Amino acid sequence: MNEAGDIEREDSLTRVEAFSDGVLAIIITIMVLELKTPIQESLSALWALWPIFIAYVLSYAYVAIYWVNHHRLLGHARVVTSGLLWSNMLLLFTLSLIPFSTAYLGEHHFGREATLLYLVTMIAPALAYILLQSRVAATGAKTVASRRYHKASHRKGLAAAAIYALGIPLTLLSPWLGVACAALVAGFWMLPWSAMDRLFLDRIPPAGS
Repeated sequence: MNEAGDIEREDSLTRVEAFSDGVLAIIITIMVLELKTPIQESLSALWALWPIFIAYVLSYAYVAIYWVNHHRLLGHARVVTSGLLWSNMLLLFTLSLIPFSTAYLGEHHFGREATLLYLVTMIAPALAYILLQSRVAATGAKTVASRRYHKASHRKGLAAAAIYALGIPLTLLSPWLGVACAALVAGFWMLPWSAMDRLFLDRIPPAGS
């Protein structure tokens, strides 16, 4: 370690990513275990499970999005600091709440209270990810590509948190409006590079200017 307490072993980032991958895999496993097969053998019995399945698909997409972005983010990290470690643990904690809110959402058929809980559960990791990214940006690579990535991703993350927050009052009007906000966020994170992504970019001057 140096005087700032930064961990500079070459395998440190690999360990952080491997641990995070394991936690995310467990989260997905817990969610899929909530997909209980019906006792009765009929299409109507299967159809009755649609709220649970839709909630699972939506949450699976979110966990996948966080895994992809977490992988990309750590690619710009260069040193493991206490701030990075603890902000990463905070992110994993907030993500670990997703199986509970997913099960609650599905079991209560996208009711108002269940949808509100789900949106709050989505806001928490969004804010935690912004904190983690700020730690990586402060101590990671300083290339033009990294600076463009951080700026665009940070702005996109703030937009996602704002849409989740907007979904809370909309849920009071109709739970499906809140679910639509959640689905919208998943959509613009999962789409390939598009004009929407360019909205979060601007021209970044070379380092040192």
